[in-house]
Amino acid sequence: MNVFVFDIETIPDVELGRRLYNLDGLTDKQVGYVMQTKRREESGHEFLSLEQHRVVAISIAWRHKDSFKVWSLGEPNAPEAEIIQRFFDGIDKYSPDLVSWNGSGFDLPVLHYRALKHGIQAPRYWETGEEDSSFRWNNYLSRYHWRHLDVMDVLSGFQGRARASLEDVAMLLGLPGKLGMSGDKVWDAYLDGQIEGIRNYCETDVVNTYLVFLRFELMRGRMTPEQYGVECQRVRDVLAAQGKPHFAEFLAAWPEAGA
Repeated sequence: MNVFVFDIETIPDVELGRRLYNLDGLTDKQVGYVMQTKRREESGHEFLSLEQHRVVAISIAWRHKDSFKVWSLGEPNAPEAEIIQRFFDGIDKYSPDLVSWNGSGFDLPVLHYRALKHGIQAPRYWETGEEDSSFRWNNYLSRYHWRHLDVMDVLSGFQGRARASLEDVAMLLGLPGKLGMSGDKVWDAYLDGQIEGIRNYCETDVVNTYLVFLRFELMRGRMTPEQYGVECQRVRDVLAAQGKPHFAEFLAAWPEAGA
């Protein structure tokens, strides 16, 4: 198994907001508020269009050979370009299968726009068979290929009305789900200087996603019940060994019956 489960956290791109709406002289918090207000006026909700998001965290759960690892890319104060470059560098180096929850609808398009902004090269990610024929019928970009598996998209049968949130599916499976934070709280947490808290939240999200993915692999017969139990225990052991409070909280909220 060579799987990258990934998740991103974003905030308003206030630099872009200042240019779009001529907001020089306003604080970041004020600019973000104006951007959300403009969006609400346009669409009825405050969720910004994808090109207006700036990435502040990318977390990975990597299952490779006999190991499992969870971490956030770069240091907490790393520039956006650096953490995005690290993400695509990992794809270039390892050609993993990508797994996400709503990655096709949010995470990857945001990363596309931000990589475009920063001039980031990602040849392996954009490969569709011109240089490597094995990517012709299975690449990261096609919705119906498996090199990127958006578990939400597949479980919903690619139907918008059938989609469920990661939180709800995690609860359905007896997993911890969100622990003390959600995506709509990230901007306020960032303004309060809580970048570590954002990264921790992102890491628990990728663990939730990985565990949902394992159940999906069990369901489609790519894993036996015994193998599934071993994989869940592997996650427990790795999280416990790291000794980090957010993983301890996750484990406390994940009873053995949830495996």
